[in-house]
Amino acid sequence: MTIAYEARRSTLGDFLRRRREGLSPEEAGITALDRRRTPGLRRDEVAERANMSVVYYERLERGRGPMPSPAMLGSIAKALRLNAEESDYMYSLVGQQAPIGDRRDEPAHPDLLAAMDAMAPTVIATITDELATVLVQNAMSTELLGPMAGVEGPGANMLWRWFTEPGWRDWMEPADNHDNTSRYMAAELRATLARRCEDAGALAFLRRLLAASDEFRRIWDDHDVASVRCAYKRIEHPLVGPIELEVTMVLSPMSSQRLVVMQPRRDDRDSGARLVQLHAQLT
Repeated sequence: MTIAYEARRSTLGDFLRRRREGLSPEEAGITALDRRRTPGLRRDEVAERANMSVVYYERLERGRGPMPSPAMLGSIAKALRLNAEESDYMYSLVGQQAPIGDRRDEPAHPDLLAAMDAMAPTVIATITDELATVLVQNAMSTELLGPMAGVEGPGANMLWRWFTEPGWRDWMEPADNHDNTSRYMAAELRATLARRCEDAGALAFLRRLLAASDEFRRIWDDHDVASVRCAYKRIEHPLVGPIELEVTMVLSPMSSQRLVVMQPRRDDRDSGARLVQLHAQLT
Protein backbone atom coordinates (compact mmCIF):
# COMPACT_ATOMS: atom_id res chain seq x y z
CA MET A 1 0.00 0.00 0.00
CA THR A 2 1.23 3.49 -0.82
CA ILE A 3 1.59 6.37 1.61
CA ALA A 4 -1.09 8.26 -0.32
CA TYR A 5 -3.52 5.35 0.07
CA GLU A 6 -2.86 5.13 3.81
CA ALA A 7 -3.32 8.89 4.15
CA ARG A 8 -6.66 8.82 2.33
CA ARG A 9 -7.84 5.89 4.45
CA SER A 10 -6.88 7.73 7.64
CA THR A 11 -8.58 10.92 6.44
CA LEU A 12 -11.73 8.98 5.57
CA GLY A 13 -11.83 7.51 9.07
CA ASP A 14 -11.44 10.91 10.69
CA PHE A 15 -14.13 12.38 8.43
CA LEU A 16 -16.62 9.62 9.28
CA ARG A 17 -15.94 9.96 13.00
CA ARG A 18 -16.48 13.71 12.96
CA ARG A 19 -19.68 13.46 10.94
CA ARG A 20 -20.99 10.75 13.30
CA GLU A 21 -20.20 12.83 16.38
CA GLY A 22 -21.86 15.86 14.81
CA LEU A 23 -25.16 14.09 14.08
CA SER A 24 -27.60 14.01 16.98
CA PRO A 25 -29.98 11.08 17.51
CA GLU A 26 -32.90 13.44 16.95
CA GLU A 27 -31.52 14.54 13.55
CA ALA A 28 -31.10 10.88 12.60
CA GLY A 29 -34.63 10.00 13.69
CA ILE A 30 -33.46 7.92 16.66
CA THR A 31 -35.16 8.11 20.04
CA ALA A 32 -32.42 8.27 22.69
CA LEU A 33 -33.61 6.40 25.81
CA ASP A 34 -30.43 6.92 27.83
CA ARG A 35 -28.23 9.87 28.69
CA ARG A 36 -25.16 9.90 26.50
CA ARG A 37 -21.69 10.74 27.70
CA THR A 38 -20.51 11.74 24.23
CA PRO A 39 -22.28 13.73 21.50
CA GLY A 40 -23.61 12.29 18.29
CA LEU A 41 -24.51 8.76 17.24
CA ARG A 42 -22.86 5.58 18.42
CA ARG A 43 -20.93 3.48 15.91
CA ASP A 44 -23.43 0.64 16.15
CA GLU A 45 -26.27 3.04 15.28
CA VAL A 46 -24.48 4.19 12.12
CA ALA A 47 -23.63 0.61 11.17
CA GLU A 48 -27.25 -0.48 11.60
CA ARG A 49 -28.54 2.43 9.51
CA ALA A 50 -25.95 1.68 6.81
CA ASN A 51 -26.73 -2.07 6.86
CA MET A 52 -23.15 -3.12 7.62
CA SER A 53 -21.37 -4.83 10.48
CA VAL A 54 -20.27 -2.78 13.47
CA VAL A 55 -16.79 -4.31 13.24
CA TYR A 56 -16.33 -3.15 9.65
CA TYR A 57 -17.58 0.37 10.39
CA GLU A 58 -15.26 0.62 13.40
CA ARG A 59 -12.34 -0.37 11.17
CA LEU A 60 -13.29 2.34 8.68
CA GLU A 61 -13.25 5.01 11.39
CA ARG A 62 -9.85 3.76 12.55
CA GLY A 63 -8.41 3.95 9.04
CA ARG A 64 -8.12 0.20 8.63
CA GLY A 65 -9.52 -2.42 6.33
CA PRO A 66 -10.40 -2.21 2.62
CA MET A 67 -11.95 0.89 1.12
CA PRO A 68 -15.77 0.68 0.92
CA SER A 69 -17.53 0.06 -2.39
CA PRO A 70 -19.60 2.81 -4.08
CA ALA A 71 -22.80 1.10 -2.90
CA MET A 72 -21.52 1.01 0.66
CA LEU A 73 -20.51 4.67 0.45
CA GLY A 74 -24.06 5.50 -0.58
CA SER A 75 -25.41 3.68 2.48
CA ILE A 76 -22.98 5.53 4.75
CA ALA A 77 -23.94 8.88 3.19
CA LYS A 78 -27.60 8.21 3.96
CA ALA A 79 -26.86 6.97 7.48
CA LEU A 80 -24.86 10.10 8.31
CA ARG A 81 -27.23 12.39 6.39
CA LEU A 82 -24.40 13.83 4.31
CA ASN A 83 -25.18 16.68 1.94
CA ALA A 84 -23.98 16.73 -1.68
CA GLU A 85 -20.67 18.45 -0.88
CA GLU A 86 -19.89 16.07 1.98
CA SER A 87 -20.79 13.06 -0.19
CA ASP A 88 -18.53 14.33 -2.99
CA TYR A 89 -15.67 14.65 -0.53
CA MET A 90 -16.20 11.19 0.96
CA TYR A 91 -16.34 9.55 -2.48
CA SER A 92 -13.18 11.41 -3.55
CA LEU A 93 -11.25 9.99 -0.59
CA VAL A 94 -12.01 6.52 -1.93
CA GLY A 95 -11.16 7.51 -5.50
CA GLN A 96 -14.78 7.41 -6.67
CA GLN A 97 -17.27 9.92 -8.07
CA ALA A 98 -20.52 10.50 -6.19
CA PRO A 99 -23.42 9.18 -8.33
CA ILE A 100 -25.40 11.84 -10.19
CA GLY A 101 -28.36 9.50 -10.31
CA ASP A 102 -28.75 9.62 -6.55
CA ARG A 103 -29.19 13.40 -6.60
CA ARG A 104 -32.57 13.68 -8.25
CA ASP A 105 -34.11 14.81 -4.96
CA GLU A 106 -31.12 16.90 -3.87
CA PRO A 107 -32.32 20.44 -3.16
CA ALA A 108 -30.96 23.32 -5.20
CA HIS A 109 -27.84 24.83 -3.68
CA PRO A 110 -28.65 27.85 -1.45
CA ASP A 111 -26.11 30.08 -3.23
CA LEU A 112 -27.73 29.46 -6.61
CA LEU A 113 -31.19 30.01 -5.14
CA ALA A 114 -30.03 33.32 -3.66
CA ALA A 115 -28.58 34.38 -7.02
CA MET A 116 -31.83 33.47 -8.77
CA ASP A 117 -33.93 35.40 -6.25
CA ALA A 118 -31.75 38.50 -6.72
CA MET A 119 -32.33 38.63 -10.48
CA ALA A 120 -34.78 40.93 -12.20
CA PRO A 121 -38.24 39.36 -12.62
CA THR A 122 -37.93 39.44 -16.42
CA VAL A 123 -34.81 37.22 -16.40
CA ILE A 124 -35.37 33.58 -17.31
CA ALA A 125 -33.55 31.57 -14.62
CA THR A 126 -33.33 27.80 -14.21
CA ILE A 127 -31.26 25.66 -11.82
CA THR A 128 -30.21 22.25 -13.17
CA ASP A 129 -27.97 19.42 -12.15
CA GLU A 130 -24.93 18.34 -14.15
CA LEU A 131 -27.06 16.20 -16.47
CA ALA A 132 -29.38 19.14 -17.27
CA THR A 133 -32.27 17.88 -15.14
CA VAL A 134 -34.26 20.93 -14.01
CA LEU A 135 -34.43 21.41 -10.23
CA VAL A 136 -35.93 24.91 -9.87
CA GLN A 137 -37.51 27.43 -12.28
CA ASN A 138 -38.59 31.01 -11.81
CA ALA A 139 -41.89 32.20 -13.28
CA MET A 140 -40.39 33.34 -16.60
CA SER A 141 -38.53 30.06 -17.03
CA THR A 142 -41.75 28.10 -16.49
CA GLU A 143 -43.55 30.28 -19.04
CA LEU A 144 -40.91 30.07 -21.77
CA LEU A 145 -39.48 26.57 -21.23
CA GLY A 146 -42.62 24.94 -19.90
CA PRO A 147 -43.01 23.41 -16.43
CA MET A 148 -40.09 21.03 -15.89
CA ALA A 149 -39.04 21.24 -12.23
CA GLY A 150 -40.51 18.35 -10.29
CA VAL A 151 -41.73 16.50 -13.39
CA GLU A 152 -41.43 12.74 -12.97
CA GLY A 153 -39.30 10.78 -15.41
CA PRO A 154 -37.04 12.14 -18.16
CA GLY A 155 -39.41 15.00 -19.00
CA ALA A 156 -37.61 17.12 -16.40
CA ASN A 157 -34.39 16.91 -18.41
CA MET A 158 -33.48 19.52 -21.06
CA LEU A 159 -31.39 17.07 -23.08
CA TRP A 160 -34.23 14.58 -23.19
CA ARG A 161 -36.74 17.18 -24.35
CA TRP A 162 -34.38 18.55 -26.98
CA PHE A 163 -33.77 15.17 -28.61
CA THR A 164 -37.22 13.60 -28.15
CA GLU A 165 -39.73 16.48 -28.40
CA PRO A 166 -39.47 18.24 -31.80
CA GLY A 167 -42.12 20.77 -30.84
CA TRP A 168 -40.14 21.90 -27.78
CA ARG A 169 -36.99 22.21 -29.87
CA ASP A 170 -38.77 24.25 -32.55
CA TRP A 171 -40.09 26.55 -29.84
CA MET A 172 -36.59 27.12 -28.45
CA GLU A 173 -34.59 27.78 -31.62
CA PRO A 174 -34.85 28.28 -35.40
CA ALA A 175 -34.52 25.06 -37.36
CA ASP A 176 -31.29 26.14 -39.07
CA ASN A 177 -29.50 26.12 -35.69
CA HIS A 178 -30.77 22.75 -34.48
CA ASP A 179 -27.83 20.67 -35.68
CA ASN A 180 -25.23 22.91 -34.03
CA THR A 181 -27.08 22.87 -30.72
CA SER A 182 -27.64 19.11 -30.89
CA ARG A 183 -23.95 18.49 -31.45
CA TYR A 184 -22.96 20.82 -28.64
CA MET A 185 -25.41 19.20 -26.19
CA ALA A 186 -24.16 15.70 -27.01
CA ALA A 187 -20.54 16.83 -26.70
CA GLU A 188 -21.16 18.45 -23.32
CA LEU A 189 -22.89 15.29 -22.08
CA ARG A 190 -19.86 13.26 -23.15
CA ALA A 191 -17.58 15.56 -21.13
CA THR A 192 -19.86 15.17 -18.11
CA LEU A 193 -19.90 11.38 -18.38
CA ALA A 194 -16.11 11.33 -18.65
CA ARG A 195 -16.03 12.93 -15.21
CA ARG A 196 -18.67 10.50 -13.94
CA CYS A 197 -17.57 7.28 -15.63
CA GLU A 198 -18.69 5.03 -12.74
CA ASP A 199 -22.08 6.71 -12.29
CA ALA A 200 -24.81 4.12 -12.81
CA GLY A 201 -27.58 6.74 -12.96
CA ALA A 202 -25.80 8.81 -15.60
CA LEU A 203 -25.03 5.74 -17.72
CA ALA A 204 -28.64 4.60 -17.48
CA PHE A 205 -29.77 8.02 -18.72
CA LEU A 206 -27.33 7.76 -21.64
CA ARG A 207 -28.63 4.32 -22.64
CA ARG A 208 -32.21 5.55 -22.49
CA LEU A 209 -31.45 8.57 -24.67
CA LEU A 210 -29.54 6.45 -27.19
CA ALA A 211 -32.56 4.17 -27.49
CA ALA A 212 -35.04 7.05 -27.81
CA SER A 213 -33.33 9.27 -30.40
CA ASP A 214 -31.77 8.23 -33.71
CA GLU A 215 -30.32 11.73 -34.06
CA PHE A 216 -28.62 11.58 -30.68
CA ARG A 217 -27.23 8.11 -31.41
CA ARG A 218 -25.77 9.31 -34.73
CA ILE A 219 -24.17 12.40 -33.17
CA TRP A 220 -22.92 10.43 -30.16
CA ASP A 221 -20.91 8.17 -32.45
CA ASP A 222 -18.84 11.20 -33.57
CA HIS A 223 -17.19 11.37 -30.11
CA ASP A 224 -17.14 15.17 -29.89
CA VAL A 225 -16.36 16.64 -26.44
CA ALA A 226 -17.24 20.13 -25.20
CA SER A 227 -17.45 22.11 -21.97
CA VAL A 228 -20.05 24.60 -20.81
CA ARG A 229 -20.27 27.74 -22.94
CA CYS A 230 -22.63 30.60 -23.65
CA ALA A 231 -25.19 30.33 -26.43
CA TYR A 232 -28.13 32.15 -27.99
CA LYS A 233 -31.80 31.30 -28.24
CA ARG A 234 -34.62 32.77 -30.30
CA ILE A 235 -38.14 32.04 -29.04
CA GLU A 236 -41.19 32.85 -31.14
CA HIS A 237 -43.70 33.64 -28.43
CA PRO A 238 -47.34 33.71 -29.62
CA LEU A 239 -48.30 36.60 -27.33
CA VAL A 240 -45.40 39.04 -27.65
CA GLY A 241 -43.47 37.95 -30.73
CA PRO A 242 -39.80 36.94 -31.21
CA ILE A 243 -37.48 37.09 -28.20
CA GLU A 244 -33.73 36.75 -28.74
CA LEU A 245 -31.83 35.63 -25.66
CA GLU A 246 -28.24 35.29 -24.56
CA VAL A 247 -27.62 32.19 -22.44
CA THR A 248 -25.12 32.15 -19.59
CA MET A 249 -24.36 29.30 -17.21
CA VAL A 250 -23.26 30.08 -13.67
CA LEU A 251 -21.44 27.07 -12.20
CA SER A 252 -21.63 26.46 -8.46
CA PRO A 253 -18.19 26.09 -6.83
CA MET A 254 -19.82 24.06 -4.04
CA SER A 255 -21.79 21.53 -6.10
CA SER A 256 -22.24 20.16 -9.62
CA GLN A 257 -25.35 22.27 -10.15
CA ARG A 258 -25.56 25.28 -12.45
CA LEU A 259 -27.80 28.32 -12.86
CA VAL A 260 -28.89 28.78 -16.48
CA VAL A 261 -29.67 32.45 -17.16
CA MET A 262 -31.41 33.71 -20.31
CA GLN A 263 -31.78 37.42 -20.98
CA PRO A 264 -31.61 39.79 -23.96
CA ARG A 265 -28.34 41.39 -24.95
CA ARG A 266 -28.01 44.91 -23.59
CA ASP A 267 -28.40 46.47 -27.03
CA ASP A 268 -31.54 44.44 -27.83
CA ARG A 269 -34.28 46.76 -26.60
CA ASP A 270 -37.04 45.01 -28.55
CA SER A 271 -36.55 41.64 -26.83
CA GLY A 272 -36.22 43.38 -23.48
CA ALA A 273 -39.51 45.21 -24.02
CA ARG A 274 -41.25 41.97 -25.04
CA LEU A 275 -40.09 40.26 -21.85
CA VAL A 276 -41.40 43.17 -19.77
CA GLN A 277 -44.72 42.88 -21.62
CA LEU A 278 -44.83 39.11 -21.07
CA HIS A 279 -44.02 39.44 -17.37
CA ALA A 280 -46.81 41.99 -16.97
CA GLN A 281 -49.28 39.52 -18.47
CA LEU A 282 -48.17 36.81 -16.04
CA THR A 283 -48.56 38.92 -12.90
